[in-house]
Amino acid sequence: MSQEIINLLEAIEDELRNQNVWAQMPPSIEALSSTTPFCMDTMHFSQWLQWIFIPRIRAILDAGGSLPTGSDMKPYAEEALPMERLSSQELLNLIEKFDQLMN
Repeated sequence: MSQEIINLLEAIEDELRNQNVWAQMPPSIEALSSTTPFCMDTMHFSQWLQWIFIPRIRAILDAGGSLPTGSDMKPYAEEALPMERLSSQELLNLIEKFDQLMN
């Protein structure tokens, strides 16, 4: 399953790049330190995917740790991505696949 997760992470990154929202500079330390789910109070969902979600899942896999169970990101993604004016269907499909693997 870890290879499938790695492939999904790479596909999410590719889609963020395709939509020109993959940033070169990270958000501020304050934004990254948010304790609100998805850092919704300090960054866009696409930023959270890039700077929090993808690195954390990769770190867990690299360390041989256990991935989280019960992922349910899609409902928030369905609300957040249109607010960023992103073409969201491909990202939603990828996020849904991750949710399914973690349940």
